[in-house]
Amino acid sequence: MLVTAQQVQQSEASPRPRQPHAGSRIPTLDGMRAVSIVLVLLGHLAGTKNFPRLLGPLGEFANFGVRIFFVISGFLITDLLLREQAGRGSISLRHFYLRRVFRIFPAAYVYIAVVAVCGGVFSLITLNPHDLLFAASYSTNFNLHRSWYVGHLWSLSVEEQFYLLWPAVLALLGVTRGLKVATLVIVVSPIIRVLVWYLAPGWRGGIDEIFPTIADPLAVGCYLAIQRSWLWEQRWYRRLLESPWMLVVPLVALAANLAREHPRFSYVVAEPIMNFGIAMTLDYCMRHATSAVGRFLDWRPMAFLGVLSYSLYLWQQPFLNRDAGAFWNIFPVNLALAFLFALASYTLVERPFLRLKDRFSVEARLPTRRERSARA
Repeated sequence: MLVTAQQVQQSEASPRPRQPHAGSRIPTLDGMRAVSIVLVLLGHLAGTKNFPRLLGPLGEFANFGVRIFFVISGFLITDLLLREQAGRGSISLRHFYLRRVFRIFPAAYVYIAVVAVCGGVFSLITLNPHDLLFAASYSTNFNLHRSWYVGHLWSLSVEEQFYLLWPAVLALLGVTRGLKVATLVIVVSPIIRVLVWYLAPGWRGGIDEIFPTIADPLAVGCYLAIQRSWLWEQRWYRRLLESPWMLVVPLVALAANLAREHPRFSYVVAEPIMNFGIAMTLDYCMRHATSAVGRFLDWRPMAFLGVLSYSLYLWQQPFLNRDAGAFWNIFPVNLALAFLFALASYTLVERPFLRLKDRFSVEARLPTRRERSARA
């Protein structure tokens, strides 16, 4: 949701994935982000006035959409850092954090500022105490009593906390130890969810939002980025990705999402199934970019929706409010306004700062052939 998908497409015929090449893209991942934001939108649209009841059950998969975002983020951030290390021999935390600031902060703080004005100056909306403080500090996932208008920022807070921690782990510990950390997180996060459920019942509402309880989908994405070549060399994995049975993987992952009605089972069994199912589906889509699925994800409207997903994620919240009765909360006006404000945010805020971010991109910082020759 929050990362530009830049990498080379993997050839479906190649027995071993080729290394990413600077400056190229993975359009299928923009399409995957489009699928993610559509699931989130359906989750928030369900229950709003005039929204078709027939589509209401699809709202159950909003959580699944957010989980897709997390796996993609873990994969892309790790891939970006690995390419930087391979090209330059080290990871610049300073440049990484500058890129994240340009990518995330402007659009988010514009949204928070508008919410602050609407709530504090014009009283158009109602905010709870400390909402803005938690939102501005990217700690909304620890605020269990937040209002609707900043409620969605819990997932952005999780992403920012991941950005703060994971690059430092790779830079300081190296890839091998970083892989061990990611594996440990995958194992420990379900245990933490269960411990919170039993030992801290007052915090049960924060399970799957507080960072240690939701870090595993991000860690699974990190694991995929580091081990992707190794996985392809495993006969069972390659056979599964090339088999018609691969269709079962995303279906099982979707079915696991329905286990949320049984929290303890979901925390330990269903959520890991979702995480790994999403990661395998993600890998399949990247390796089969020319397949029917790949072409659909690469379809221009899907790719554009993926590019727009961050602004759309921010601005859908005030309009897709099932508990509000204003005209801008009625379907389909609410959806149209969400897209309108997202387009404005992307055009006026995101794109100008993305151009600044590109100055600190990995590709811009990689040495040229002439520089390499001079060093040699």
